[in-house]
Formats: sequence, C-alpha cells, structure tokens
Amino acid sequence: MAKSKNNVVTHGLSGLIGDLLVFRQRANKTIVADRPRPFSKPPTVVQLDIQNRFKKAAQYAKNAILDPLMKAAYQAVARLGQSAFNRAFKDYQLAPEFYEDVNFSTYTGAIGDEISVSVIDDFRVNEVKVQIMNPDDSLLEEGDAVQSLNGLDWIYTCTAVNADVSGSKIIFTAIDLPGNRTVLEKVIL
Repeated sequence: MAKSKNNVVTHGLSGLIGDLLVFRQRANKTIVADRPRPFSKPPTVVQLDIQNRFKKAAQYAKNAILDPLMKAAYQAVARLGQSAFNRAFKDYQLAPEFYEDVNFSTYTGAIGDEISVSVIDDFRVNEVKVQIMNPDDSLLEEGDAVQSLNGLDWIYTCTAVNADVSGSKIIFTAIDLPGNRTVLEKVIL
C-alpha cells in the first residue's frame, strides 16, 4: 500500500482506476492499494467467526455514533485520522482487562469490608460485578463495585458475614460499554 502527501497528480483522488488500483482519502492523505479481489475458496470456521465479529462491531459503531454524546466521546479519544466510527469499532473489539492483583487486605469477612480491583479498557469500563462464593461454591453474596475517583480501581463493599474467609472465591466480571466481559476468579488463601 502506497501513501501520497501533497502530490499534485493524486491529491484528492478516490475510487477505482481501471481494474488495478483503488485510491482512498484518509487524514488528508491519498492511499493507493491493489483492487480487492473476491476469495475463490470457501471461508473457514475461523474466518466466518471473524467476519461475524466484524459485522457486529460495525453495527455497534453505527448505533453508537447516532447518539451525539457517544459520538463526541468517541471522537474525543480518536487519534489523528480516526473517526468516531473507527474508535467505536475498535472499542467493540477489545474487552476490559484486570490491571493488577486484587486487594484482599481489608477483607476479614465482616459487613462493610472492602475489596478492590483495578480494571482498564481502551475506552471505558461500564461496570464491575462481584460474587463471593463460599468454599463449597455456594453463593454468599453478589453486587456491583463502585468506581473510585482515580478511574482505575473498582471497590466492592461487602454486605454479608463470611465466617470462613479462607478458601472463599471472589469472581469479578468487568463489562465495557459495548458489552464485552472479562472474568477474574481469585481464591483467598
């Protein structure tokens, strides 16, 4: 793929030239590429999965930019030459990640104890859900964590007494704006 800046001949050119080249405009640059050709082989299962995810990402991005506030938010974090649509499309593709280990230091099993976890996303983490399981895998409690002022940490305040903290399992589910989910399970030793 060739790129051209301020070329008198190709400046502003876009579209198919003959049956060989395609010209596109992106960030005030003219991009020249080979003409796309259809595949002759049937797609594999992996390719079909990627195509399906691509369609869903495009649909999410189309709907996201229909909302003026969401469009402005995506445009605000877009890089040079990137549209709000491109940024929303990318957001759909990337799930949130747990950044650091979980802080259990203040969890003793009492009501009001806090458990914190750090979560990052390429755009915005929408919510973090927490489940505390007993050592026998029965549910002790569940609820939503609250985002701290630093924007990175999510804090869950316990609402049930846990008589046997050792062996309990904490399950965190981070969900971003497009609905991507990432799950982290930790056992308290």
